[in-house]
Amino acid sequence: MKKKKILLLSLAIAFALFIVLEIIAYVLAWPRRLPEELLPPEKPGRGTSLARVEAENMSLQRKMQALPPKGIHIVIDSGRNILYLKKGTETILQAVVSCGSGSILEEPGGKRKWIFDTPRGEFYVKSKITDPTWVKPDWAFIEEGKDVPKKQQDRLEEGVLGDFALGFGDGYFIHGTLYTRLLGRSVTHGCVRVGDKDLKAVYKAASVGTKVYIY
Repeated sequence: MKKKKILLLSLAIAFALFIVLEIIAYVLAWPRRLPEELLPPEKPGRGTSLARVEAENMSLQRKMQALPPKGIHIVIDSGRNILYLKKGTETILQAVVSCGSGSILEEPGGKRKWIFDTPRGEFYVKSKITDPTWVKPDWAFIEEGKDVPKKQQDRLEEGVLGDFALGFGDGYFIHGTLYTRLLGRSVTHGCVRVGDKDLKAVYKAASVGTKVYIY
């Protein structure tokens, strides 16, 4: 009888231990997202991690939900390549656009590296330009396998940015495109390309100082 009790007790302990281990494994496997401030810093020269992108997107969306912007503002979903022109909570225009490809270009010799992402966060329109001229940066020539010119006039290229451009800082623009067939795809070097009709509507509605939210 005593041996039987010891055997039953041993089985009960083993079963309880099994349950505890299963619970621990379940908890460890449960997907969870760290708060943005606890995410590890990005390593230089590497693309943005999915966890960081999700945290940035959630942070911006929470901010917009908590305090909806008043008046005209622009919201860009860079993952889905959609631009929303909004007035308060009302959507005035929804447009298919093209955002950054996320590709990486490294200068021969490894001196410099560029990651072609559309920046995420809260910005505002800093400039409005009609018939914009593209001032080609160094990476554009390196990408084409050409020498970087020393003269400024050799960097100027007409007719590639459409009829309008809205600058929102650090060389990034919302502008037109010659490649309308690629709208909806992530193919740009970081700017936001918009079709002619939609771009005209956004340009007319926006002013210098108009908020731009990108996630």
